Amino acid sequence: MPLTEEQPKCFAPVYGKRVLDWILEALAAGGFSGKDIVFIGGYRLEAVQAAYPDLTYVENREWESNNILASLFCAESHMEDGFVCTYADILYRPSAVERLMASRNDTTVVVDTDFRRRYLRRSRHPESDAEKVRAEGDRITEASRLIPGEEAAGEYIGVAKFTPAGAAQLREHYRRVVASYGFDGRPFQGAPSVRLAYLLHLFQEMLGHGVEMHRVNTHGEYHEIDTTEDYEIALEDWR
Repeated sequence: MPLTEEQPKCFAPVYGKRVLDWILEALAAGGFSGKDIVFIGGYRLEAVQAAYPDLTYVENREWESNNILASLFCAESHMEDGFVCTYADILYRPSAVERLMASRNDTTVVVDTDFRRRYLRRSRHPESDAEKVRAEGDRITEASRLIPGEEAAGEYIGVAKFTPAGAAQLREHYRRVVASYGFDGRPFQGAPSVRLAYLLHLFQEMLGHGVEMHRVNTHGEYHEIDTTEDYEIALEDWR
């Protein structure tokens, strides 16, 4: 608020483009056009549909009571052939997508290696909020907010690629987790429940079961826009 009172957050303007336009431009560097993109939406979804009629849409009808992991799996039927997923309230450069698409690994995530500098200016988000990873070379060994910042290889920015094999692993472990923990009521990897979990929680669960994950890096050139303070920082830095 107030930017989101009448529009979704991805419509916030940054240097003459909506956040979503910056994302679509970055994805285009990986070979994606509008017909390739599935938009999962809830709040003010109709505004996105009207402005971007060439995208495919999946509605998260429970957006007010679930979180990123459950929202992503609203589009499970689109995952089988492999996919790239992205948060819709972030800014990142086309070069990050180019590096991501060049990865031959089954699961690859984009990691910001300069994340600590950004958190110095975020008074409403301490560094402990960062979705951090540990790594050995390009192989991720841990994914958790609990990793001390000085020990982290970087912060997962919310962009990841899954080959068909990687997507099959993701789906298999999500189904196992729902069967084991239930969707509501039981804590899962530090989340109150699967319903309220982030994708990061499933990543850590998969790592614990021996699934290999790899990273490509961006050094800065990334912003999360979660608050009006974040928005002001992005307006200062993104040019």
